[in-house]
Amino acid sequence: MILVLVTIIWGIGEAAQVEYFNVMDYGAKGDAITDDSVAFLKAWNDTCNSETDEPTMVIPRRQFFLRPTTFRGPCKSKVHFSLLGVLFAPSSPKEWKGLNDTVKFIEFEYVNGLYIHGVGLINGHGKGWWDISCRYHPDLKTLKFHKSNDIHMSQIRIIDSPQTHILLLGCNDVEFEGLFIKSPDGSPNTDGIHIHTTNNVFINSSFIGVGDDCVSIGDGISNVNISYVTCGPGHGISIGSLGLSGSESNVSNIHVRHAIFNGTQNGARIKTYQTGRGEVRDVEFSDIKFIDAGNPIIIDQYYCGNPDGCPPTNVGVKISSVRYSDMYGTSKAEVAVNFNCSGNVACTDIKLENINLTSSTSGKQVTSSCNNAYGEAKGMIEPKSCLNSKT
Repeated sequence: MILVLVTIIWGIGEAAQVEYFNVMDYGAKGDAITDDSVAFLKAWNDTCNSETDEPTMVIPRRQFFLRPTTFRGPCKSKVHFSLLGVLFAPSSPKEWKGLNDTVKFIEFEYVNGLYIHGVGLINGHGKGWWDISCRYHPDLKTLKFHKSNDIHMSQIRIIDSPQTHILLLGCNDVEFEGLFIKSPDGSPNTDGIHIHTTNNVFINSSFIGVGDDCVSIGDGISNVNISYVTCGPGHGISIGSLGLSGSESNVSNIHVRHAIFNGTQNGARIKTYQTGRGEVRDVEFSDIKFIDAGNPIIIDQYYCGNPDGCPPTNVGVKISSVRYSDMYGTSKAEVAVNFNCSGNVACTDIKLENINLTSSTSGKQVTSSCNNAYGEAKGMIEPKSCLNSKT
């Protein structure tokens, strides 16, 4: 192992020691054929246990084949993961057989203070999975962050995940910027970023084009800010689905600003199961452009997922304080604004301001539809608001 120690002078009396741990020095081949997982874990172990200011694990501009790998903390310092090369997952479902962990490709667990940066690529090799029914294989994630805090990732590309590209589970204080996430339209369950039981998330200046939700926000979430994100193809940016099997959900302080939905199946979406409980509150969608998008603005509290339908219930997830402002563009759907809210717990305090949606088809009109939806509209509203002002 060759260790490189560099002292960076930040100012008078200030110096930061950067220690580099290159995976090639630990036996990695970088030939896209040899399994380099062991070399990566050895490099991570030294990086994680370094007591310098900025220990940095370096993946150079080569192609690396890895088996499912977990980079586990806690570490002695905040660590840097410099990804310049390409990481390849096993290329077919057959190659995953016999592996100890088949639910993720790359995982960071119990790491507090993590900086992932570079111009590198993570290839999930998902094509072999997309034609297999989901019931016959696990929910594979290409990149998973589990019970980790103070995470920063920038300029990384992730393509062709078997299912979810990035999963945040039980994390706090996360910032993603300049990401490129891509899978073909129609590739099943390939969410771009799925957030669950995680707080304080910032997603900025990124492109996400996938077969499912560009960003999906699950249960136990507060303080999510998404800005300058282009979504398409995909199912939009979704809060939910929430309340499956009668679970209680709590989601608050979600802000989506300066986004573009290009050819997506949905746009700004909130979806809950009839069986759910809990609440969604303090949500903002603003400065949004739609290009040939289906269901640009939609709340669906009768989300079912069962082709035979779901029986009625006497419960529901309460949705309140949702603001839609400065949203414009074209809709593939005739109903461009659809608030299909629960008869048990109506949607309240819904605000529309400066909405201008027209049909993607020349000569056609778009409409609004409201069911148990209460709130107010001001400014230019097209199509005309159907919100009820009295609860």
